[in-house]
Amino acid sequence: QVQLVESGGGLVQAGGSLRLSCAASGSTGSINAMGWYRQAPGKQRELVAAISSGGSTNYADSVKGRFTISRDNAKNTVYLQMNSLKPEDTAVYYCKAARTVLRGPGYWGQGTQVLVSS
Repeated sequence: QVQLVESGGGLVQAGGSLRLSCAASGSTGSINAMGWYRQAPGKQRELVAAISSGGSTNYADSVKGRFTISRDNAKNTVYLQMNSLKPEDTAVYYCKAARTVLRGPGYWGQGTQVLVSS
């Protein structure tokens, strides 16, 4: 089993920045992919950014150029640096870890709220 604990959410004005962190514990040696999803009210959960154990990344088109995902394998922690935030980035952000690819079965964190005011 893998446990994920997110931190770093909060309220920020449009144009501001936040950094989310997600620390994994438990059977972390089995993890390959880590990343972030988000879910806004009334919308489906969507993939925001993912990173493999080797450092390969991919991003949703809506956040490219504004968000950066990074990973510290020694600390079993993944980060999401969010810059130039927009009101439409408002959502609950969830960390996910998977043994293979992020879109497959995996482990979820409890979520952290990001609220961007206009």
